[in-house]
Amino acid sequence: MTDPIAFPTAPADWLDFVNTRVSERLERAAALAVQLTDGATRTTLQILSLWNDLQIELRRARDEADVLCEVHPDPGVRAAAEKAVAAAKDAAAALLADAEIAAVFTAADPDGLDADAARLRERILREFRRGAADRDEATRRRARDLAARDSELCLAFARNIREGRREIRVARESLAGLPEDFIAQHPIGDDGLVALSTDAIDVITVMTYARDRAARIVMRRAHADLAWPANDEVLSELLEVRRQRAQLLGYASWPDYQTETLMVGSAACIASFLDEVDEASRQASEVEYVLLLERLREDEPDAESVTTADQHYLLERLHDERFAVDAQEVRRYLHFERVLTGLLDITGRLFDIAYVPSSDPAWHDDVRSFDVVRAGTRIGRVHLDLHPREGKFNHAASFPLAPGVRGRVLPEAALVCNFPRGLMEHRQVQTFFHEFGHLVHDILGGDQEWVDFSGIATEWDFSETPSQMLEEWVWDAGVLATFARDEAGKPIPADLVERMREADAFGRALLVRTQLGHARVSYQLHMDRPADLAAATEHWYAVSTPVARLDGAHTYAAFGHLTEYGSCYYTYQWSLVIARDLLTGFRGLMDPASATRYRRQILEPGGSRDAADLVESFLGRPFAVDAYREWLGAH
Repeated sequence: MTDPIAFPTAPADWLDFVNTRVSERLERAAALAVQLTDGATRTTLQILSLWNDLQIELRRARDEADVLCEVHPDPGVRAAAEKAVAAAKDAAAALLADAEIAAVFTAADPDGLDADAARLRERILREFRRGAADRDEATRRRARDLAARDSELCLAFARNIREGRREIRVARESLAGLPEDFIAQHPIGDDGLVALSTDAIDVITVMTYARDRAARIVMRRAHADLAWPANDEVLSELLEVRRQRAQLLGYASWPDYQTETLMVGSAACIASFLDEVDEASRQASEVEYVLLLERLREDEPDAESVTTADQHYLLERLHDERFAVDAQEVRRYLHFERVLTGLLDITGRLFDIAYVPSSDPAWHDDVRSFDVVRAGTRIGRVHLDLHPREGKFNHAASFPLAPGVRGRVLPEAALVCNFPRGLMEHRQVQTFFHEFGHLVHDILGGDQEWVDFSGIATEWDFSETPSQMLEEWVWDAGVLATFARDEAGKPIPADLVERMREADAFGRALLVRTQLGHARVSYQLHMDRPADLAAATEHWYAVSTPVARLDGAHTYAAFGHLTEYGSCYYTYQWSLVIARDLLTGFRGLMDPASATRYRRQILEPGGSRDAADLVESFLGRPFAVDAYREWLGAH
């Protein structure tokens, strides 16, 4: 097993680290590609092994650069990493359009291969077909060019979001209702106003607590327009490039191209599934909306509708008034350091692992690195970059850093979030557990012979299932009591947690409707490629949720999932259906036997089996929607 990545210790060495490592890996990948077509006689297993070596180089080149372009504090290093990501993706696209290499795999005899090797060969042949390797030279060249342009546009779209940070200035009285520690961290400036940023910490706090509706609206507008107008042109071209790629390869649409390799199977099934979500959530959401509007009019008698600037604030007020859940009271038990310790302890117990702190340097002093250890053996390394700073990825996500390959590459991944250093919102704790679910999936699924099956390598629409599963642990009184404690060490009361659960059920259908809107925007923009992105986006939200968007907002420009997820944001609800069902297979959230079965049958196989087979092996049956419907109507 190789050692973990050794990051530079001197700032001046980072540019060379990015450029040299990527170029060397791409050179080795190119040499292996040549070797595949050198005419030598090889068994199919030897051919697959060469391919595995090649893919390891490509994956490591891309993954390392992908993290650094999102998190490194030096803009020059971020720019170099962006170019490295583009180069790695271009090399991968060129490989899948290489007819000569594809012919080697087509001719390779599958007889005698074990199940994993046979599965790998079939997957490789499919990817060559999807990369245009079976087409004429002009088509292959065009497919490569379009794939390269897609990568460039995705990087630009993400960069504009990452670097689009904005600031609003409001009067001190506009902060009425916000937590005292937050107010203390935002002093009045020389102009007599308070500066608030579009960083997640500020946005979430204002949207949750600010009694001043005008302040909430100003903040929501600033956040909605985070990457506008810069991303208008970028997104329009990206949608057209994807249409051309799909058409070139013989698909009716980009969603049809994307879904060929997913559980859902087709674009039509996305639309059908979203209609099911619509039907399941409509009635409850209509009742919830009426109650929110009534509550809004207590403060704003002339209000005509509940908007995106009101929804979270009103839910918090109703949670307090109807269920006696004061979010600021809950915050007292959720200090970041205790939450982090609790999360590591809980996942350690669930998955039979320990986290051993590493003193090795990373890209910033904020980063905390841990070796993941089982029975005294290091099985991976994780890097936690959890607080906001200028130029850093400004949402929450887990990024693969090194794909685990048995005996050769230690799996590594980075968790990148933007949490406060002090007290956290319960919603932020839920996000922390969610993203950590991705992190452990990457590590525990990293003991694979073939890199194509390593980590989160299942069908993409299953990828959110383990992370949504882990969210459930933050709603359990027994689990929370292990780390949710106030300054005096008193654990969060069980009756408060029960009220939190009841309150969470209220408003759930409306929040699902918001997710439905995101999913329809993701899908329909790729299906329709509208000339007016703003009008189309507003239409799909309007038919999905009664909560009104702010007039003139351009939320699509900061919708980061439109790059990697493309037309498939439906994945979140699809995965949630499966996650709710998988929870029925636990005899208790901390039950060792259930957790072990889940680890071995869901997480550790990585992508070596179809997701439907993984689920059936754990549940003893195919997944069903019953648990999701019950969860959705629980209030």
